[in-house]
Amino acid sequence: MYLCTMIYSIYTTMAKKTLLFTLIAVMLAAMPATAQTDTTRNILMNDVVVTGTRNETDIRHLPMTISVVGRAQIEQDHQSSILPVLNTQVPGFFSTSRGVMGYGVSTGGSGQMSMRGIGGPAQAGLPTTGLLVLIDGHPQYMGLMGHPLADAYQSMLVERVEVVRGPASVLYGSNAMGGVVNIVTRRMAVDGIKTDIDLSGGSYGTFKGEAANRIRRGKFSSTITASYSRTDGHRTDMGFEQYGGYLKLGYDFSQRWKLWGDVNITHFNASNPGATYQPYIDNDQRITRGMASLALENHYDRTSGALSLFVNWGDHYINDGYEPGDEPLDYRFNSNDQMLGVSWYQSAQFFKGNRVTVGFDYFHFGGKAWNQFFDGRRVIQADQRQDEVAAYADFRQDIMPWLTIDAGVRFDHHSHTGNQVIPQAGLAFRLPGNSEVKAMASRGFRNPTIREMYMFPPQNPDLEPESLWNYELSYTGRGIDNRLTYSANLFYINGDNLILRLPNPNKSGMLNQNSGHIENFGAEAAVDFAINRHWSVNANYSWLHMENPVLASPEHKLYGGASFTHGRWNASTGLQYVKGLYTDLDTHQQEEFVLWNLSASFRATKWLSLYVRGENLLAQKYEIMAGYPMPRATFMGGAHLSF
Repeated sequence: MYLCTMIYSIYTTMAKKTLLFTLIAVMLAAMPATAQTDTTRNILMNDVVVTGTRNETDIRHLPMTISVVGRAQIEQDHQSSILPVLNTQVPGFFSTSRGVMGYGVSTGGSGQMSMRGIGGPAQAGLPTTGLLVLIDGHPQYMGLMGHPLADAYQSMLVERVEVVRGPASVLYGSNAMGGVVNIVTRRMAVDGIKTDIDLSGGSYGTFKGEAANRIRRGKFSSTITASYSRTDGHRTDMGFEQYGGYLKLGYDFSQRWKLWGDVNITHFNASNPGATYQPYIDNDQRITRGMASLALENHYDRTSGALSLFVNWGDHYINDGYEPGDEPLDYRFNSNDQMLGVSWYQSAQFFKGNRVTVGFDYFHFGGKAWNQFFDGRRVIQADQRQDEVAAYADFRQDIMPWLTIDAGVRFDHHSHTGNQVIPQAGLAFRLPGNSEVKAMASRGFRNPTIREMYMFPPQNPDLEPESLWNYELSYTGRGIDNRLTYSANLFYINGDNLILRLPNPNKSGMLNQNSGHIENFGAEAAVDFAINRHWSVNANYSWLHMENPVLASPEHKLYGGASFTHGRWNASTGLQYVKGLYTDLDTHQQEEFVLWNLSASFRATKWLSLYVRGENLLAQKYEIMAGYPMPRATFMGGAHLSF
């Protein structure tokens, strides 16, 4: 506790200086112009993942469905945020948006995420609490509200993103009910210095500046990034401005033991004009979020594991605004929260084809929220702390060269909601011709948040955890010298105890209640084909049937893309079709649209590339959130320096 308090104290005094320090450090690191080729370890990310099992594992031995988006795809898309990339590349995943840049929080906030209809807002105004976001395995949700902050996940610090498309509560606990998005940060694998700077501008006064520097010298490694972005927005009073910085330091004591720590801070100022049918005045936000972690890893031939400490914090200052004709508010909403934890796991191979992973998690989270009135009064909304402790085990065994079984269980205790037992089991069949069939049954759960229990009507301190079962059957294959990969899967989800806002049975008004039921089923498919050294194509499709409609989870989502590389030229394009997207449950309003994006780049010199990007080139008129029309065609152009 003392360590976390000390970290938070340092943050409060140094946060404003972090961005300047980061930018200076990046430029200084770039000065030794011994730019070397980044020959990082070349692995097929469709083959090796860490998120589904905690240790590096051949994906063919895992029963769950996992998508991986690598660095090449992230750079090709030229997006400052990682969420738009996941929207196009991951079947079943969808995130909301309201404009050209920035998601914001509170009223009118977007960036809500869902997987197969789980995780995003079941009702208007509710944030993502059922889909867990990790950075290098560390949970990112807020202590009070229980949701991740979409604006914090910038693409410059990302090496790859691994997405578990289904419950992962055995390994990661609450909030992994719908799946996991694990952001794996960048790191140099060989000695050298690598610096990247990206500057771009475009429609609606939009500007993006990013810088990243990676160093490896013997046993020492570092990664440092800085970013600044802003836009006027495509509607009046929809401006957005963001600063961010990330620092990661690592030291390898030996080939077996490694120590690393990181800190990530982002601050943004956002304005919300409200829905077109319900405009707001002065609905402004000033948000600062940060995280820090320290991890000690061991890697042996037959065993590996890690012990990590982490802390997330945040300061929020929000003017909820007022409708035209009303009086301005005489208070501002303030909150600060913390989430800190300890995580340990060790994975061992006791005999051939066997892998056993055991782990322990402890989380302490909470915070304080209040309305600060101009006359000096302070009205407390919440001042709560809660704890969660859990132990888990996962057993994997190759029965035959062609068959792997997996079984896991988690015992979870929450200081308010009590005990949960979370099981999962699966099979992976490796067939002739580089193909696999997998079957998986897993339970996911989510504890109610402090917001749902204690903050804002209709709060209810008697809420119980949500839970669901997910069943899926998948097939994957590859061919043509591994240049072609393809997959298809079916899933069925049945859940109850979902938290809904319903009429209070004991008095007037509304009350959060465990009365919701969810029954979703559907299919997903994906294909990637490297036609030759110049051309490659990829496509994915997801179909989601919902017995009970859910906001921001489309019934149909189809994406097809192609990329071309020749000499100094690189171009890519993609079409995304969305149908059956609920934007309002009261009126059952749905959206259907087609988005066409196109980007091209030219490598002018060894260290300089120029690029342009166009989005929604068909100038579609559509909404993802009711009352928030998305911009028509937008354009960005910029330069990327790499040395």
